[in-house]
Amino acid sequence: MIALLASASVLAAGPTLAAPELPALPPIRREAQITYVDRTGAVIGVRGGRFAPPVDLARLPAHVPAAFVAIEDRRFWEHTGFDPRGIARAVVVAASEGRARQGASTITQQLARNLYLSQDRTLERKATELLYAVQLERTYSKKQILGLYLSRVYFGSGAYGIEAAAQRYFNKPAARLSIMEAAMLAGIMKSPVNYHPIEEAEANRARAALVLDAMVETGAITPAQRAQAWASKPKVWKTAPNEGAQYFVDWLDGETRRIVGRPTQDLVIETTLDAQLERSALTAARKGASAAAQAQAAVVAVDGAGRVRVMVGGTDHARAPYNRAASARRQAGSAWKPFVYLTALEAGWKPDDPVVDEPVTIANWSPRNYDEGFQGPISFERAVATSANTVAARVADLVGRQNVAATARRLGIGSTVNTDPAMALGTTLVSPLEMTQAYAVFANGGSRVQAYGIERIRTSGGKLLYQRKPHVWTPIVANPALGNMNRVLRAVLTAGTGTRAAFPGYDLAGKTGTTSDYKDAWFCGYTGGLAACTWMGRDDNAPMGRITGGGAPAEMWKGVMSAAVKRLPVQAIPAGRPAPAPPPPPLADTDIAQAPDFGDEPDEDSAAPPPAGG
Repeated sequence: MIALLASASVLAAGPTLAAPELPALPPIRREAQITYVDRTGAVIGVRGGRFAPPVDLARLPAHVPAAFVAIEDRRFWEHTGFDPRGIARAVVVAASEGRARQGASTITQQLARNLYLSQDRTLERKATELLYAVQLERTYSKKQILGLYLSRVYFGSGAYGIEAAAQRYFNKPAARLSIMEAAMLAGIMKSPVNYHPIEEAEANRARAALVLDAMVETGAITPAQRAQAWASKPKVWKTAPNEGAQYFVDWLDGETRRIVGRPTQDLVIETTLDAQLERSALTAARKGASAAAQAQAAVVAVDGAGRVRVMVGGTDHARAPYNRAASARRQAGSAWKPFVYLTALEAGWKPDDPVVDEPVTIANWSPRNYDEGFQGPISFERAVATSANTVAARVADLVGRQNVAATARRLGIGSTVNTDPAMALGTTLVSPLEMTQAYAVFANGGSRVQAYGIERIRTSGGKLLYQRKPHVWTPIVANPALGNMNRVLRAVLTAGTGTRAAFPGYDLAGKTGTTSDYKDAWFCGYTGGLAACTWMGRDDNAPMGRITGGGAPAEMWKGVMSAAVKRLPVQAIPAGRPAPAPPPPPLADTDIAQAPDFGDEPDEDSAAPPPAGG
């Protein structure tokens, strides 16, 4: 205690005494940060180092740093790193209570502690903190010290630094904080636990009132501004506004590090995500999952060029960070059937062709329909719309299950595809991301899709390190099969199992999917330029009751897509490549008689090749 007071006295003496020798400052260590932004530039996540770069005070409204100075250290701009009167008061309290209790630390001392020391409340640590504070003041300007401080302090909920706190609690950059918002954040400094803006809202508001009073006393704001600020009611986000995007950021983080290695400087990753649409999807996923006990949900949306616009991997990333959208492999149920029916359509089948919904047995396996009944003679289109299992099983057997597997792989299914008879009903294990990628082929007019999330990688200073190459349009599905596929999948929403996914004014198509034991429920669909899949299931793979793809998943899909069509460029489902030209008709006798004789044409008995079929 005596040593602490003595040190303070010597340091406070100023120019009348020679400046004491102080220990050299340890280097300020800070790991590189990787900041992920959505398609509009909004921050959706940060990975890597805990601390942001030092805050540039010139980029903040004056009332933001003023709020912290007013409540934490109103003599900050005048002192040399410490407040002798405050230290003396803290020492007296410590002596009477037998332990260090009262802080009286200046902002510079707090920074010294955050940079170099532990949080132990000992006089020895306090003395070292004081010496480092003075050394900081000799080494850096006041603005630099305040900027470092605002980048390092903890605001609760995992938010270190003013920028992270502004994004976490108010969903805005620190440069747009209001006076009341700044006061609320400054109020947290006394205790991130006891003055948490969400969990201790009343205490935080009471503390903010003291901050506003201090700002008036220090001249940072006028009484009128104080009254106006107090009357405002800032929206505080109970859950992080970018919470759903954390599944997407997790998915990209490994890819980022494969591209750039271990970063040595701050990076900005420009992604394909639409953060506002992501929030709509998370809301829809939570609502959908509530339809069954302990159910989880996932949502993926991919545009026609493969850009992932939405990736919700679950309903609560903080509690369950496992990404069901990209990593889970679940049975697709009838959402798989488009691969069966596309194979048939490419083999020459047509939507109006007659089929029969009746009992069928294939290799000692007899599929059943959802409603246990049979429709008898129906059209191919009706079989798709009503999701008749018997018809799908028979069609897959006729066209060849190996061919169906090849179709699925061509459209983007990377998981191992089984080829037993039940594969026609979606027993293959796939991820929602794979399924969305495959359906996006229908959405873009029949071209191959490779889903991706990173557009560009640059340093925080703007140097470009990576640019994704432009999408190459490679047709893999042609007409008439593509047009017929779109036709039968439109009927699912207009007159089939997916009517609850429909909404007016847009060209929509899709397919429901439900596994036989209700462990998985899907809806996958698309409009022109955008495909999306929704999935529901339990992590323990237990049944969900009678949840079907045409219920909660279809409503989830409707919620996501009805928001997406207002934010993303969509259109009618494109027709795709024109149908191949038919071969020319055989020549009539009269044409043969009138044909000129060039003398070197083969005669009727020669082995001339037939005309090309296009």
